Amino acid sequence: MALSRQTMTDEQRKSVALEYLKAFDNGGTTSSGGSILDLFAPDAQVMFPKWGIAEGHEAIGRMFADVGGTLKSIKHHYAEFTWIFSGGDLVVAEGTSHGEHTDGPWRAGVPDWAAGRWCDVFEIRDWLIQRCFIYLDPDYAGKDTARYPWLRAN
Repeated sequence: MALSRQTMTDEQRKSVALEYLKAFDNGGTTSSGGSILDLFAPDAQVMFPKWGIAEGHEAIGRMFADVGGTLKSIKHHYAEFTWIFSGGDLVVAEGTSHGEHTDGPWRAGVPDWAAGRWCDVFEIRDWLIQRCFIYLDPDYAGKDTARYPWLRAN
């Protein structure tokens, strides 16, 4: 990772994270019409559950194509986000979403145990995402119930 050249405020880091989430909702296109990959440092890392860690623009693009290829639509609920700032380069966003996966629709809280709640941990420096680790249940349509006794019973 490159050495830091600019000091950023928490609000500036938050704006980069929001731009990323909105670009994801917009099929990978930023508000300026660029690629979501433009928001990442060349050697950035992104982790998505059941995919693993992608490093660099090529691998991150492949990950987003794989994951995005399973989504017909997604919408993050921006007004409900919780933001946590480390006082350094780390920003944590916790929130909810709804949309449609190729296996079916989802909405956070319907049912309460299903997909739609997520948490992203960002490292943002020099106006670029250096690291984004995504924590969520990738079973968007809630089909993976057979392996969990408490869900099988319902």
